[in-house]
Amino acid sequence: MKITIVGAGKVGSALTQQLSADGHNVTVIDQSPKLIDNIINIYDVYGVCGNGAVYGVQKEAEVDKNELLIATTSSDELNILSCLVAKKLGAKHTIARIRNPEYEKQLRFMREELGLSMAINPERAAAREIARVLRFPAAMKVESFSKGRLELVEYRLPQDSALDGLALVDLYRNIRVRVLICAVSRKGETIIPSGDFVLRSGDKIYLTSSPGQLAQFFRHLGVFRSRASTVTIVGASKICYYLASELLNMGMAVKIIDRDEQRCIQMSEQLPRALVIVGDGTDSDLLHEEGIQQTDAFVAITGIDEANILMSMCAAKQADKCKVVAKINRKSLVDLVSNESMIDSVISARSTTTELIVQYVRAMESASGAKIKTLHRLVDGAVEALEFGVTADVPFIGVPLKDLKLRNGLLLAGIVQQNGKIIIPSGGDCLSLGDDVIVVTTDTSLQDIHDILQ
Repeated sequence: MKITIVGAGKVGSALTQQLSADGHNVTVIDQSPKLIDNIINIYDVYGVCGNGAVYGVQKEAEVDKNELLIATTSSDELNILSCLVAKKLGAKHTIARIRNPEYEKQLRFMREELGLSMAINPERAAAREIARVLRFPAAMKVESFSKGRLELVEYRLPQDSALDGLALVDLYRNIRVRVLICAVSRKGETIIPSGDFVLRSGDKIYLTSSPGQLAQFFRHLGVFRSRASTVTIVGASKICYYLASELLNMGMAVKIIDRDEQRCIQMSEQLPRALVIVGDGTDSDLLHEEGIQQTDAFVAITGIDEANILMSMCAAKQADKCKVVAKINRKSLVDLVSNESMIDSVISARSTTTELIVQYVRAMESASGAKIKTLHRLVDGAVEALEFGVTADVPFIGVPLKDLKLRNGLLLAGIVQQNGKIIIPSGGDCLSLGDDVIVVTTDTSLQDIHDILQ
């Protein structure tokens, strides 16, 4: 597809990398000549230097011939205007990055009256991802399918894990819990495992099942942690506002720490039920005074990656059973922290935003785009977990899965029936009309449920 990206910042660059790698014809617009030069030198894309909201600049970029324009600049107003101009020029779809909470209240108006196809709020998306992890603290990351009825969790096997040296066939036989290990990352290698695969300490495993069955699985391992009830957040940012709002609505006690007094005053006015403290979150004495030892979860979401890492490591030392989450945007630091298992969970607003937009693009790309209901990228994008709806035109409805010749590197990880029943697939199960089916695959070009067969 022909896609134009307005804004060559962090999100724009990540999207350019992903969409150009997927084979799309990408054009990037930015007012900085340096950023445009960098991006066209690194990726096989076309660059236009100028204001992405200007008619003449969009004409030069041939937006009128585009299927999609994505506006990801730091200005909400510029993004909205860019999408409006693109829609008037003839672009079929438009996506805007909108971060201001005030604009959230009028998204329906923007979609209906301005023709905006999708609005992405990176801070809100990141906050939701953190909230999911705090509901299930044993996991490094939690992804939801079929409106939360089936979940995929990421978990690293610690040293001396009860699963070390256990073949998956024995695991399923010995533990009477219906879970499926659908992907494993080991020393840079990504594996879609079969029954004879043997787990090792240090493996990063991806499991699917219902939330209840996953909780039973972690209880069996002796590593289950109850949902966090007290949370300390450092950094009174937009993410903090969205996260604290969600956690307070879930009944959690929230404490917010920030060194900027004005931001603290603003946050206390917006969230009167939260306890807001003016102070330096990197000060271990302050954390100790504020009861870090008793808190269930610690979340570092300042604008400085290094500070978030240091605070999280300090919190982990002071409180053994505390769930620690850090926001880290720089990929090199994410890789370092993840590989060394330094922090429980790492969240990146940029990667969360990119994933949501790629999901939309893949749905557009598919001949029956509505069938891709959810898409999550795992193991640094090497594996995708996709949710498809089973419609009447699927030719293998009612055929036992053991009789289907599935593609290599592909696994059916879960089936959610119309009545809400969760099925962890075995050879004798079949797909039925109206089911939601979760497919985990190393083929990152999968577009349709029909494509799962060889």
